[in-house]
Amino acid sequence: MTPAMRILSILFVLGALLWALVPADALAQGAPGFQAGAPPGNTLGATSDAEFWRQVRQGRLGMVSIPDPYAAVLVRSEGDNWRALRNGPISYYGGWLLIVALLSILGFFLWRGRIKIEGGRSGREIPRFTLTERLIHWYVACVFILLAISGMVLLFGKYVLMPVVGKAAFGHIANACLQGHNLFGPMFIFGIVAMFLVYVRDNTLNGVDWNWIKRGGVLAKGHVSSEKNNFGEKVWFWMAVGGGLVLSTTGLAMEFPWIPTIIQVQWANLLHATAAIGLVAVALGHIYIGTLGMEGALEGMTRGTVDENWAMEHHDLWAKQVMDDLNVSDGRRLPPEPAAGGPGGGSKDGAPQGAPAE
Repeated sequence: MTPAMRILSILFVLGALLWALVPADALAQGAPGFQAGAPPGNTLGATSDAEFWRQVRQGRLGMVSIPDPYAAVLVRSEGDNWRALRNGPISYYGGWLLIVALLSILGFFLWRGRIKIEGGRSGREIPRFTLTERLIHWYVACVFILLAISGMVLLFGKYVLMPVVGKAAFGHIANACLQGHNLFGPMFIFGIVAMFLVYVRDNTLNGVDWNWIKRGGVLAKGHVSSEKNNFGEKVWFWMAVGGGLVLSTTGLAMEFPWIPTIIQVQWANLLHATAAIGLVAVALGHIYIGTLGMEGALEGMTRGTVDENWAMEHHDLWAKQVMDDLNVSDGRRLPPEPAAGGPGGGSKDGAPQGAPAE
């Protein structure tokens, strides 16, 4: 071994012994700005923790090398705020709203019972809804029910369904509901547009509706005149159209989340849930009145015709116009006005209602 190699070997051994014998913290204490437990380098160290996390929670942009501006934000507090609103007030008060709606329907039924045709069925029917109107109605109704069920599972299933079926089963159910919700959503948009075009003509508000409100509407015991659709039905139509527009626009924002910003998608989700809960709550009342709550109402949407007595009791202004048109077209004699003794009375000449003209 050459003298130079011997000298290098000796220096290496001495350096190794020195490194092993001297404590590491003694070496580090000589570094400028060193503090125990703090990262090395020219930083504020532990004294900047509060300010550092304050900037993080405020969404302070950092630096990233990938072409994704959202990746430069370490923590998005807006996401926590969105989750707190969705899983807090919207789920809590929305759930109570649906419960109150169901209890209100039950209370109305116990107080009023099923609304019967006071004069009984006449045995004569008049056309109420065309085939096109019925097809649009049932199309929107079926799609809305599918969306409502799947949406309620996604919103409330974690609290109601998951404790019953378990996490694994609920995961499959929720995923199926999500896929179905995304599938039927665009179909609902088409239905809302078609419903507006078909039904808007008979749902304009006027003075007849104001009189219906003053008389108490469906809560009134006596007869209240109305057109083809009363004020309550017209309000439900405009709620369905307006709510459907909100659901459609917010739904599209969530279907294509790369178009709006993240904050806009979060707000769209909150508005979507709020509008959906409101529509479902009102729809429960509409479904009740149109099926179990009122005798003769459902036939208009199944067969397209309704009994004349039902039409005169609930939509007399429209019924008279329809019967006048029928009288002109086929020469049929219209049923006479009810006698002073009540509905179902005889005609002025003593003949029973519906008797052929002499």
